Formats: sequence, structure tokens, C-alpha cells
Amino acid sequence: METHDVFQAIADPTRRKVLQLLVEKELPISEISSHFPMSRTAVAKHLRILSEANLVSSRKMGREKRYRLQPESFNELKQWLTYFERFWENKLSKLRYVVENDDEVTLDIHPKHDE
Repeated sequence: METHDVFQAIADPTRRKVLQLLVEKELPISEISSHFPMSRTAVAKHLRILSEANLVSSRKMGREKRYRLQPESFNELKQWLTYFERFWENKLSKLRYVVENDDEVTLDIHPKHDE
């Protein structure tokens, strides 16, 4: 069985939309499918990938399977993004300096490898 990591799972815009739908409450596949112009089978494949990445889980309730978000699985993504946050903070600090001082400071928008 092929497994998917968090980054592969969120790379697809459909899967990101599915995650957004599951933020508030768990949903059956029929309700999730109603938000997309694709077959229920296609939505099920997206849900399988999200499940393999541990971003969603499912449970049987009567005849239907309900899906819910697994928020703790987003920690890997959060840690990765936090590492790169320092580049944004640096650029925002430079922008703030320019705006507040009205100086002719050039903003280098590409982070250097030695920063």
C-alpha cells in the first residue's frame, strides 16, 4: 500500500478544500462530495490520501462512514513552516523600517542562504 506524507496530501487543492470542510465537524462522504464537481469515487480517493497522511480519520456510524480532521497531524507542517517564518519576519521588519523612516532602502525579497 502506498502511503502519503502531509506535504503530498496538502499539495492538491481539492484535498485542502476537504480539510477546510472538516474543520468545524465530521462529515459523511456524501456531504463532502456535494462540494465538488467530481464523482464520489474521486472524493473517496482524496480522502484515502488524507487518511494515509493521518490528516483525517474515519469511523462507521450506522451505514455511513464519517470523516474528521486529525489536527495533531498538522504539527509536522507547522514545524516546517515555523523554520521559514524567520525569512518573512526579516522582510517585514525591513518593510516596516522603510515605511516608518521613509528612506530609500532597497528590499531584497529573496532570502540569502547565510541568513
